[in-house]
Amino acid sequence: MRSVWRTVPRVTILPTDAERRLALRRMKALATSLLVVAAVVFAVSFALQDRYPWLGFVRAAAEGAMVGALADWFAVTALFRYPLGLRIPHTAIIPNRKDEIGATLGAFVETNFLSDEVVAGKLGTIDLAGAAADWLAEPGNARRVVAESFQGVAGLADLVDDDRMREAMEAVVRTHVVAPLWGPPLGRLGERVLSSGGHREAVDLLLDRLDEWLAANPEAFGSVVSRRLPSWLPSFVDRAIDDRLHAEARRLVRSVRDDPDHRLRRSLDEYLAQLADRLQHDDATIERLEAAKGRAFDDPRIRELAASTWQAARAAAIDALADEDGELRRRAEAFVVDVARRIRADDQLRASLNARLTGAALHLVTSYRSDIAHVITETVQSWDPSETTEKIETQVGRDLQFIRINGTVVGALAGLAIYSVATGVSALF
Repeated sequence: MRSVWRTVPRVTILPTDAERRLALRRMKALATSLLVVAAVVFAVSFALQDRYPWLGFVRAAAEGAMVGALADWFAVTALFRYPLGLRIPHTAIIPNRKDEIGATLGAFVETNFLSDEVVAGKLGTIDLAGAAADWLAEPGNARRVVAESFQGVAGLADLVDDDRMREAMEAVVRTHVVAPLWGPPLGRLGERVLSSGGHREAVDLLLDRLDEWLAANPEAFGSVVSRRLPSWLPSFVDRAIDDRLHAEARRLVRSVRDDPDHRLRRSLDEYLAQLADRLQHDDATIERLEAAKGRAFDDPRIRELAASTWQAARAAAIDALADEDGELRRRAEAFVVDVARRIRADDQLRASLNARLTGAALHLVTSYRSDIAHVITETVQSWDPSETTEKIETQVGRDLQFIRINGTVVGALAGLAIYSVATGVSALF
C-alpha cells in the first residue's frame, strides 16, 4: 500500500522582490530597446527607400513593429498607471479598481483553492503521515523537534510564572474549579467507580501496605496497646498481650485481603455507596464538603505550600528541559523516533492518520475558508493604490513585458506581410 502514496512535492524557492524588480527593469529595457531599434530602422529605410526600393519591405516591417510595440506598451501600461500621465478612460485599472480586485481575489481563492473537493483531492494524493514519519525517523530531525518543543514549554513556564499570569490563572481556577459544587460530581464519579468495582484494587493495595507495615513495625503496634494496661501487670503479660493483639491484627488484615466477600469489605462498600449518595442528594453533606473546600483553598498555609510546590516543580522541569544531554531529552528523542518508525512501517496506521489529517483539514477549511478569503480581501483593500500597483507589477510585470516584445515581432511580420501583399497586387495590375 505504501507504493500507492505520492510523496510531498518539493517546494520551489521563489525569487525575492528585489530580484523580481531587477528582472522587470531588464525586460522593460529590452522591450523599449526593440522599439527604439524599430524606429531607427524605420527612419533609415524611409529616407533611402527611393534609392533602394527593396528598403520598402524593411520600412513596412519596422513600421509594423513600432505600431505593435506602441499598442502593447499602451495596453500594459494602462493596467498599472495612466500612459504618459494622460487620464484616458479605462486606464490605470489596478489602482482605480483595487478594492474590487481584492474582493474578486478573495472570492476566487475561496471558490477555487479552498473548496472541499480541491482540498480533499489534493490531500488524498499526499502521504502526510508517511512524509512526517520519514522526516522524524532521522535522529537529527527528532532532536530538533524535541529541542524546539522543550524551548516552547520552558517559555510557557516562564510566562506562567509572571505575577499577572498567576493571578489570571488563579481567577480562572476559582471560577471554573473552586466555585462549582464538588459534591454531586464526586458522588456520581464514586457511584460509577463502585458499580464497576474499580475501588477493590485500591482497597487491596491499602490492605497489602497495611499488612507490610504491621509486619515491619510490631513494636510500634505493641507500645500503643501495652502502655494502656495497668502498671502492676508483669512485663511478660504485656508482651504476651502485645504479641497476641499484633498477630490478631495481622490475621484480620490478611483475612479481609484474601476474602472478596468479607463482611468488613461489604461494610466498606455500603459506607462508600451511602457517601456517594449523600454527596449527590444530602444538602448537609454537600455544604460540609463545600465549607472544607473553601477553608482549604483560602488557608494561607495551603496557598504557600502550593506556591512553593509549584516553584520547585517549575525549577526542576526547566532544568530538565534545558539539559541538552539529559535523560528526559534522550527519552523524548527516542520516543519520537520510535513512533515515526512505527508509523512508517504500519500501512494501516499511516492510512488512518492520513484520513484523520484530511478530515481535520477539511473541518478547518469548512469553518474558516470565508475568514481566510476575507483576510485576503481586507489586506488588498488596505494597501495604498501605488503600493498595490508596485506589488502586482513586481510579481507579473516581467511576464507582461513579453507582450510588448511579442507585439513588436508580430507587428513587424504583419507589416511586412501587408506590404508584400499590397506590392504583389499592385504589380499584377
